[in-house]
Amino acid sequence: MTTVDPASDQPMWLTDDELRAWVRFIGVVQLLPGVLDTQLQRDSQLSHFEYYTLAILSEAPGRTLRMTGLAARTNSTLPRLSHVVTRLEKRGLVARTECPEDRRAMNATLTDDGWQTVVAAAPGHAAQVRDSVFAGLDADDVAHLHRISDAILERIDPEGRRSLPYEG
Repeated sequence: MTTVDPASDQPMWLTDDELRAWVRFIGVVQLLPGVLDTQLQRDSQLSHFEYYTLAILSEAPGRTLRMTGLAARTNSTLPRLSHVVTRLEKRGLVARTECPEDRRAMNATLTDDGWQTVVAAAPGHAAQVRDSVFAGLDADDVAHLHRISDAILERIDPEGRRSLPYEG
């Protein structure tokens, strides 16, 4: 989708302010996952996506979600999630079972070892997020970050297909 200036029929480029903001935002988007992965790999032998998958399951009723629901909650495709859940299954952190309500669907359940793993990893992860993201922000900045993130998510996911935990 290219935005065209109707008066000149030319592409509408980013303004200088938009370009400066965009480059910084992309820097965050590209660098933050590596920072989070490094800490979690070092301290817990988990990737950030593996940790997030375990964390979402840890908060689900019965520590179980249908795979399609888990994919939505983790902002993932089903094939990517399936690959990660297979790795977590091999480590004994997640078990996959048929969904009793729909035998064509599969559920993912956090095992006791998975629970212990996510509980042990959570404090270090929270400390890394606080240090990398929130330590340089005041309360107003956090509110602005929330508002800006919501505004962007509304544009890129207008149907709300990705279910966000901690809405409000």
